[in-house]
Amino acid sequence: MKDASPQTIHLKDYTPFGFTVESVELTFRLAPHATRVLSKIRFAPNPAASDKTFFLHGEDLTLISARIDGKEVSPEVSDRGLTCAVPEGAFTWEAEVEIDPASNTALEGLYMSPLDVRGGESQTKKDAMYCTQCEAEGFRKITFYPDRPDVMSVFTVRIEGDLPVLLSNGNKVGQGAGWAEWHDPWPKPAYLFALVAGDLVNHPDSFTTKSGREVELNIWVRKGDLHKCAFGMEALKRSMAWDEEVYGREYDLDIFNIVAVDDFNMGAMENKGLNIFNSSAVLASPETATDMNFERIEAIIAHEYFHNWTGNRITCRDWFQLCLKEGLTVFRDAQFTSDVRSAPVKRIGDVMDLRGRQFPEDNGPLSHPVRPESFQEINNFYTATVYEKGAEVIGMLKRLVGEEAYYKAVDLYFQRHDGDAATIEDWLKVFEDTTGRDLSQFKRWYSQSGTPRLTVEETWGEGDTSAGGAPASRPPARDIRAGQEAPDQVRGAAATAAGGTYTLTFRQHTRPTPGQAEKLPQVIPIAVGLIGQNGDEVRATEVLEMTQAEQSFRFSGLAARPVPSILRDFSAPVILNRTLGSAEAAFLLAHDSDAFNRWEAGRTLARATLIDMVTGDAKPDADYLDGLSAVLRDRALDPALRAQMLVLPTQSEIAQVLHDQGETPDPDAIYSAHEALKLRIAEHLQDLLPVLYAENQVEAPFRPDAEQAGKRDLAGAVLSLLSRIDGGDQAARQYQSADNMTLQLSALSSLLIAGKKGEAELAAFAEQWREDRLVMDKWFALQVAHAAPAQAAEVALRLTQHPEFTLTNPNRFRAVMGALGMNHAGFHHGSGAGYALMADKLIALDAKNPQTTARMCALFQTWRRYDATRQGHAKAALERIAATPDLSRDTTEMVTRMLAAS
Repeated sequence: MKDASPQTIHLKDYTPFGFTVESVELTFRLAPHATRVLSKIRFAPNPAASDKTFFLHGEDLTLISARIDGKEVSPEVSDRGLTCAVPEGAFTWEAEVEIDPASNTALEGLYMSPLDVRGGESQTKKDAMYCTQCEAEGFRKITFYPDRPDVMSVFTVRIEGDLPVLLSNGNKVGQGAGWAEWHDPWPKPAYLFALVAGDLVNHPDSFTTKSGREVELNIWVRKGDLHKCAFGMEALKRSMAWDEEVYGREYDLDIFNIVAVDDFNMGAMENKGLNIFNSSAVLASPETATDMNFERIEAIIAHEYFHNWTGNRITCRDWFQLCLKEGLTVFRDAQFTSDVRSAPVKRIGDVMDLRGRQFPEDNGPLSHPVRPESFQEINNFYTATVYEKGAEVIGMLKRLVGEEAYYKAVDLYFQRHDGDAATIEDWLKVFEDTTGRDLSQFKRWYSQSGTPRLTVEETWGEGDTSAGGAPASRPPARDIRAGQEAPDQVRGAAATAAGGTYTLTFRQHTRPTPGQAEKLPQVIPIAVGLIGQNGDEVRATEVLEMTQAEQSFRFSGLAARPVPSILRDFSAPVILNRTLGSAEAAFLLAHDSDAFNRWEAGRTLARATLIDMVTGDAKPDADYLDGLSAVLRDRALDPALRAQMLVLPTQSEIAQVLHDQGETPDPDAIYSAHEALKLRIAEHLQDLLPVLYAENQVEAPFRPDAEQAGKRDLAGAVLSLLSRIDGGDQAARQYQSADNMTLQLSALSSLLIAGKKGEAELAAFAEQWREDRLVMDKWFALQVAHAAPAQAAEVALRLTQHPEFTLTNPNRFRAVMGALGMNHAGFHHGSGAGYALMADKLIALDAKNPQTTARMCALFQTWRRYDATRQGHAKAALERIAATPDLSRDTTEMVTRMLAAS
């Protein structure tokens, strides 16, 4: 029965568990529908806890027996766990439970993959493997246990079964016919527990640490996937070497295993010594994976490996501290990718993702702080705010304290908290202790939700000796000369230097968000450079530290009025509202030495052009087209950066800008403007496009490195434009000659762009790749992504009826329904067909996989920014989901929040 009033958990109510766990011994006797789990756990009273209630979490478990110190007991069991009277001192708890992994379509706890579900009956495939996913609260579906991250213990695991490969955390300590034993010497919370059993093969290698220890490495896959492991293994070794070099962190076990599994709710999981990966996040070959897939795999492998220290050795005290491990590890994996690939391109990609996913979340009904104050279902807080904004907060902290101080503080963090379940306060304290800074105001980034909006006003006074011409009511201007920032009180004397004075006055404002009506000023690091009228940089990048609601910064001793380059490298996750004319934006596009802001200038021009085209009958801005042409002709620029210049602001981004301006966005008009601008760009560049396409063909054997990938990226972007004016002729030729998936997929995509083409190639693609599940995911997604708005829901519905579509596989479901949600004009079509189909499929999925369902519900989060007709359709869809009998807690919370917000 649906829980009508899910329990709300509050950060302020945290109390430690009443008992410590000294050791855990688990035995698994595997059987598809009747796995027995025997637990032997040594408990002792926790002197730090006042509440000594013995409560163990447990869900979907059949209790066979329970004993304390060898004596049978009869605990009180509910659908959430059990309670039992226990001795006053230390004691040993033993229990035997039975679970049904073959019927576990929620993919939490112990389950089997792949799984066929037909007619309501589970049928286990012959090649099915046992697999676990325990973060955040999956271990309670395996056995009764205090399933909370601050309860840490050493685990010993015995696995009994007739499968050839039996894996768990830590080091293998014994094996024989039908059994294996594993011991993890490092205390860990239950969410890091892992078990895999199956008929698998391994891609082996080894890594020698800086201290000379040799670590055995394996990637375990099904037999048909062995040829897709080499890149993942090299990425793992690069990650291990990088973490030693940059953070001084060595791996700490004798073996590191990765397992690829088809059915997985997320990208991967950092279980200690046994990382479990969604197949799409580890398997790759040139024939089956695109350059984007390779880069994603490299980043995810690095991310999960880096968790060994930032998440495993130091975990989080409670789930409110989730950003402590995830934000820090996302920041670390971004550093890694920046070092091994192109730092500017990585930064641009991260900001595009932040604006596309996190900004809408921060400014909508699902808004929450980086560290939430409360939750009902923790799975719903694995969000872009926790991950991506959490990483941005780490980046700001590093920018404010400087490189040397950052690594000194992090070293202290590792030293002070190794083996701890830590908090945000612990993290910030090491920075205060090493730098002497007071970070109490900076901490607001963790507690305040919403995206700060930053406005700027510029004043110039030639030979001016006043405070930058600022009105007397403003705070004193901070004077900056020769790259130095003077204290507030040093003003008039410094400003008397020869030359002019240029002042930037910033104002910050954060709009009310659910549960937070009032917002206090944030600490905002604003990286600024000044460019002379001839295009030379007259002031190198300086970080202005904004701490007030309004604050001025003055640059004196300048020969002429400069052009400012503001928020370089996107130094803070804010929305910069700046009146920037097309001529000045074009100037920055041509001359800015900061690669991010050069891209941002082009983005600003493109955004303004699209807004003008949507709201009137304007033609594409000439400054934008000419500036774009100049950038593309600059052979000194990284091809990947030039490719990014050709990516227009998304349709959803334009809708949000219009909404912020008080307009009601029309998805059809935005789509039409997008298409018209792409055609106009293609026409404007028609002489350059064939040249760029030819220059960026790669003749050497395929390598998924940054150099080759950048060229293929630019060639692909050019091909999509060419296809709008040549009818797809070049794309057809590329499809026929393609010898790797990047070229094949970009050609197929361009053929679909060209209009009534690509049907034959779509059929040939499906025939060629029908046995490769990951490539077929691309085939499903491509058709929905390129469907015309009026047909998008119809195309998605047809594909859900395809024999190879299944609700139970998250990758396949996301390939179709996720692609529909990202087809902006299609999902938000005025007919409401997109909303209705999404509701149908989410209702069907919720009964099988609540976690994936709840996350996909977020596609509705912007529904209130559209017209009354669309709002009516979206509300009806959400209300229909909410009224579903036995709706999961996960989905109930998400839909309720979206319906409640104004």
